[in-house]
Amino acid sequence: MAQFTVNAYRFDPYKNFKFRCRWDGRYVAGVSKVSALRRTTEVVTHREGGDPSSSRKSPGRTEFEALTLERGVTHDTEFERWANKVWNFGAGLGGETSLRDFRKDVVIEMYNEAGQLAIAYKVFRCWVSEYQALPELDANANAVAIQTLKLENEGWERDYDVTEPTEPAFDEPPVV
Repeated sequence: MAQFTVNAYRFDPYKNFKFRCRWDGRYVAGVSKVSALRRTTEVVTHREGGDPSSSRKSPGRTEFEALTLERGVTHDTEFERWANKVWNFGAGLGGETSLRDFRKDVVIEMYNEAGQLAIAYKVFRCWVSEYQALPELDANANAVAIQTLKLENEGWERDYDVTEPTEPAFDEPPVV
């Protein structure tokens, strides 16, 4: 059985290097790394007194792991503005937190090699729990300065409205 329904000739899974993130309806510039979407459901062990000496297991509470976004330091202030909604040092007493809009839904989109949207996930009610504006600076290093945003969230789901794209043949112009 083919792994891909529309492109039955495709054998290889999607690569992890073509993706974009958006929130507030806008794509966020320069995101170069997104941590894995991971959830864990606790196991509740139980047994009745008359049962044999073995126990039963059922699902308990589900936890969603924080999501980490990384990008090179630029003049774009999107990371910092969102982090400041959770704690803004200069806002003054009582105004440090924006309770009205510090949570945002984030969409992570993955693209195939032809640049077509292949898979998308919606991450719900995210808020910034950790923000790294600058990395440790080192005059002897040869690396890009990376800023980090750690997003707590209350769950995620695949966007099933995004369907498998029809990939163009090599001799056809790409569909935009």
